[in-house]
Amino acid sequence: MPVLATTNFNIILSVLGGWVSLFGLVSYLCKESFYLSEALISLLAGVALSPHAANFIRPIDYALGSEENLAAITLAFSRLVLGVQLVLAGVQLPSRYLKKQWKPLALLVGPIMAAMWMATSLLVWALVPGLPLLHAMAIGSCVTPTDPVLSAVIVKGKFADHNVPKELQKIIIAESGANDGLGYPFLFFALYLIKFIGSGSSPGDGGARVAMGLWFGETWGYTILLSVVYGAVVGWLAKELLHWAEEHRFVDRESFLVFAISLALFIVGTCGMIGSDDVLACFVAGNVFTWDDWFRLETLDDSLQPTIDMLLNVSIFMWYGAVCPWDRFLHNEVVPIGRLIALGILVLLLRRLPWVLACHKWIPQIDDIRQAIFVGFFGPVGVSAIFYLYITLEFLHTLDVGDQPRSDLKALPEAVLVVVWFIAICSIVVHGLSIPLGKLGFYLPRTLSRSLMSTSSDEPDLVLPFSLGNRVTSFTLRRRPGAGARAGAGAGVESGTGTEEGTELDTVQPDSKGHGVYRIGGSVIPNRHETTGGGILDRRDGSDPTRNTSADIGDAERASFPRNSGPSGGRAIRFPDEPPLTSGQAAEKDAITPA
Repeated sequence: MPVLATTNFNIILSVLGGWVSLFGLVSYLCKESFYLSEALISLLAGVALSPHAANFIRPIDYALGSEENLAAITLAFSRLVLGVQLVLAGVQLPSRYLKKQWKPLALLVGPIMAAMWMATSLLVWALVPGLPLLHAMAIGSCVTPTDPVLSAVIVKGKFADHNVPKELQKIIIAESGANDGLGYPFLFFALYLIKFIGSGSSPGDGGARVAMGLWFGETWGYTILLSVVYGAVVGWLAKELLHWAEEHRFVDRESFLVFAISLALFIVGTCGMIGSDDVLACFVAGNVFTWDDWFRLETLDDSLQPTIDMLLNVSIFMWYGAVCPWDRFLHNEVVPIGRLIALGILVLLLRRLPWVLACHKWIPQIDDIRQAIFVGFFGPVGVSAIFYLYITLEFLHTLDVGDQPRSDLKALPEAVLVVVWFIAICSIVVHGLSIPLGKLGFYLPRTLSRSLMSTSSDEPDLVLPFSLGNRVTSFTLRRRPGAGARAGAGAGVESGTGTEEGTELDTVQPDSKGHGVYRIGGSVIPNRHETTGGGILDRRDGSDPTRNTSADIGDAERASFPRNSGPSGGRAIRFPDEPPLTSGQAAEKDAITPA
């Protein structure tokens, strides 16, 4: 007799698979039409399916009823997501980006990050009753780094392509990747002082001198510098090995495309074993791995990496929605809910925005005050904050006396848990809704006016794109079926000729519904079967319109990139951006291909 097997494994697979499938059906509508991030939507789904609601996701059962096991699972899951995200962030940056842009990046992860830490710590100290300053500094350090997962909402997709200049996108990616790993010095500065000079420490512990020695030697030397060197070495070796394997036709396309993901897993595992900074090592390794731009350009038009990225994002934020201590926001012994709400608002307003405004003139990627406000406001708190939260709890557990916390640390674990989780949730919600609400508030009247005018316009086929501030190089036009060259001319773009400076894609052949098709990340996917005039891409230089391209790269950049010699590049892999094989190359390929 068949029995219904409602085991935890079956339930979690059903819930996760069902949610990813359902979200996938409307993902383009949510992300590219309503500008809602998958992080916010998945967080809400996690809350709805958590023990507080439908009780389909039961994290405490998966942790065998132990809060310590649940914390360990959440920390490991966060490490995995951050590691993969930061390798991909490093791969996204152009050739030698960290070397070329070290000055603005150093300003962002140096003085500005330190100011963010101190501002947040002072706010926590002022609003959490009875909390010592050192404890507030530990809590403030957890929410100091900007989150690379949530930052993706302003550096990927149609909104970013239309409204955020490319150079600004790159510096945001670089900052969110670098400052995640550099959160360790701020955190352990406070934790070492708590351990050695806190009111519960003993005189024989060594005091501030030992604390500073450990901070410089262990945190900066072993954790930070070792991770930078290790990440650079692993990234360079991986690049050279992949070059060698690809030149000798030892690697197939699938393994080639997934190489960056496997590299992230390797670094997270090995750095975890030696106790170094796996987050920073992953970012450095990703950037060194594509130091010559080879891997980035070869995988530019492939969707595997963004797909893995999306699956991890959906999974981690569903998990956060289920494990978040929602009841402790109302019922805790450290901070009343009114002060907690005030703290969340003030942190989002004062943690980052004033310091970016003060220093934006020295950051060349920020052109004006409007962009400075944009960059200053969008400094989200998310996965990295939860990661450092559980690092803090793990460290505090080592200071227990027997089975009890040290006398001066009884309230700190609950304080850091409640405050960091609440600020992270506030950031996910506020930053997840800022773009759609801003678009609705500022552009709804203009959209209605434009719609009314279009009924009497001589150009009824033209659909103007949403635009905020500066236009960027990946600007494209969407057309309704039947729209011809006159629509392009009406928008200031002639058929086959771009009149806007820096525009690489001048016209886009509509799909069956009349829209240009965007891949994940916002670039246009052309129809590769079109081979004649009036095809997908009309390029200024008169090159073959059937070649696949991306809004991120022009012909000059592709032409300058060194390729292997030989009629087909000497490679076993053929990528979509390559021209078709000639008859002689096809014959040669058939001759060496085993039957």
